[in-house]
Amino acid sequence: MNPESLVASAAINLGLALVVLYLFSVLKKQPGNAPVYFARRIAAGEEVPVDRPFSLRRLRPSVSWIPAAFRLSEDEVLRRRGLDALVVLRLFKFGIRFFTVCSVVGLLILVPVNYTCQEDPSSVKLSHSMDSFTISSVRRGSNRLWVHFSCLCFISFYVMYLLHKEYKSILKLRILQIGYHRQHPDQFTVLVRGIPLCTEHDARGCSVDHFFSKYYPFTYQSYQIIYDGQNIEELLSLASSIEIKIKKLQHKRFQKCYLGHWLCSKFRSDFADVAVYEERLKEVCQRIRLLQCDNILKHKELPVAFVSFKSRLGAALAAETQQHVNPLLWITEFAPGTNDILWHNLAIPYRRLAVHRIGALIAAVLLIVFFAFPVTAVQGIVQFEKVKKWFPLARAVQLIPGLNSILTGYLPSAILNGFIYLIPYAMLAMASLEGCVSKSKRDMKACSMVFYFLVGNVFFLSLLSGSLLDQIGESFAHPKDFPSHLASAVSAQSDFFITYILTDGMSGFSLEVLQLGLLSWHFMKVSIGQGTKEDPYLYGFPYYRVVPIVSLAILIGMVYAVIAPLLLPFLIIYFLLGYAVYVNQMQDVYEIVYDTCGQYWPYIHHYIFITVILMQITMIGLFGLKSKPGASISTIPLLVLSCLFNEYCKIRFLPTFCHRPVQNAKDNDNLDEMEGLAESNLGSAINAYQPPWMRPVCFTEEPSSIQPLVTS
Repeated sequence: MNPESLVASAAINLGLALVVLYLFSVLKKQPGNAPVYFARRIAAGEEVPVDRPFSLRRLRPSVSWIPAAFRLSEDEVLRRRGLDALVVLRLFKFGIRFFTVCSVVGLLILVPVNYTCQEDPSSVKLSHSMDSFTISSVRRGSNRLWVHFSCLCFISFYVMYLLHKEYKSILKLRILQIGYHRQHPDQFTVLVRGIPLCTEHDARGCSVDHFFSKYYPFTYQSYQIIYDGQNIEELLSLASSIEIKIKKLQHKRFQKCYLGHWLCSKFRSDFADVAVYEERLKEVCQRIRLLQCDNILKHKELPVAFVSFKSRLGAALAAETQQHVNPLLWITEFAPGTNDILWHNLAIPYRRLAVHRIGALIAAVLLIVFFAFPVTAVQGIVQFEKVKKWFPLARAVQLIPGLNSILTGYLPSAILNGFIYLIPYAMLAMASLEGCVSKSKRDMKACSMVFYFLVGNVFFLSLLSGSLLDQIGESFAHPKDFPSHLASAVSAQSDFFITYILTDGMSGFSLEVLQLGLLSWHFMKVSIGQGTKEDPYLYGFPYYRVVPIVSLAILIGMVYAVIAPLLLPFLIIYFLLGYAVYVNQMQDVYEIVYDTCGQYWPYIHHYIFITVILMQITMIGLFGLKSKPGASISTIPLLVLSCLFNEYCKIRFLPTFCHRPVQNAKDNDNLDEMEGLAESNLGSAINAYQPPWMRPVCFTEEPSSIQPLVTS
């Protein structure tokens, strides 16, 4: 990629970002767009900061939301959005701090070393390209490579320092957050799977009661068996749809009928339809009430139950120990939060989970194989100069001024980002197939799947396919120069990744805050009368999309930190804009459905550790290709030290994220006893885990409507 293509990509992305952010700042001020831009505030009943009366102020662009995002304190985020949301924001802050320091080192040390290392005549041509600022310009065997080795050591130690600091800080916040949420029912409740039938009563419910009464006589309180409620769910969905139709028809009753005979006839027709639907709703409610009877439900018991305990200590001991000599019976774990449960997956037998995991793995592998084709095609566009040698007809692109720069600079990264946008949703569906019992576990699984997919298909495949297309002729003509050609190709791909970061950062983040898809859908629904201007488009925060894609940006920046330091300033812009955008989205748009008290950080730490290892392995290879074996050998102890650091973090920090310490559970129990809250927690714990289809429901408030249902 030539400098003109890079400039074209930067100009297009910057221009698109400015236009999109301008539109966002104006559209956000319009009251009719509040369901899109203030969905969370509307759902929570908070005040929406828009000007209802029309004024010219609503048409003026504003960037006040960006400084407001950076003024938001971490304590406020922790208090209002939870520790998981704070972990995501600290990931952006990690990127800002890390790449700011790396940019200073790279621009002040590495760039001058690389540029001034061109002393032989054969590198004159190189000085007119971006490669003159990369490690490719350093001669083989040059002692200046020790400067790169020193910078590699500094970057490695600095990232380990930041990782240790963040891990330690988030661990403290996790303990505080668990204590802050000590009244939540999940701290008293255990999820039990693999429940055998009671031989005496032929029921699983009494089996649960007998087992825990025998082995936990002092701490066991009660249980909630789970039933197969598919039929009830279908009827509830039908009743809900009938209720919506009734409300729409009742709304038409208030139309004025004095305007003509036709409107009066229409009013009478709507009144008759309401009576028909209300009668049908009564029949559906009677069927639901019948299915909720105990005599019917006991034949639909599942081998799953939520067991509540009188103390957090009792729940912790039960959740962390093996209950039976057969590990497939009486499997216990901490219950997910009440808003975190995937009720449908509880019906999957524990023995079949391995089959579900294999199916999800096969689906992921197939997706990886099929995604290789668009990535290779994208690299074909990037290496357009080489493609023209094989396909002379492609030279027609040069007849249009500037088209070649746009084609090779902006288009490949835009296409790649378009495909990448779909990947998290596909991986989320595959993670759902594994049978995770909670949304948080499903999202974490999807995070890992998306990250490894992006590392393999986006990073490595882009690198390998680009190198292959670039060297397909030179390698056969000059086989002795293959190592230097390979090193040059690796560093040459930095231009492509600069355009990727620009597109994903400037265009991607600006389109994220604009919510173009939801905005278009909202306009269409309102225009055809299918929706109202007050119904918010509320969705959970997409951890499975944000965390892996941002982690990929860290990987790209860290691997190229020593190879091509010109990439680093673009990453600072990437993380600054991303931080502002997602603070805004957390405040106004997305709902934080659950809070795992920071369990996302071990995954992020693992992703960054993989990045460090890839950076060091890449430099070992590059030092070898540059005929500097001393630097390659000296990097190996650094690699070993990084692995030892990771093992230390696994021993020191990870167990507290995977388990809940008995010490903290007992301290929280003692605190409740001192404050007189111990008794109030007992009744609320098990009632919170009643399945949705077993709870009393109310469909309408009209006098003729059905009364709320209760379980008989």
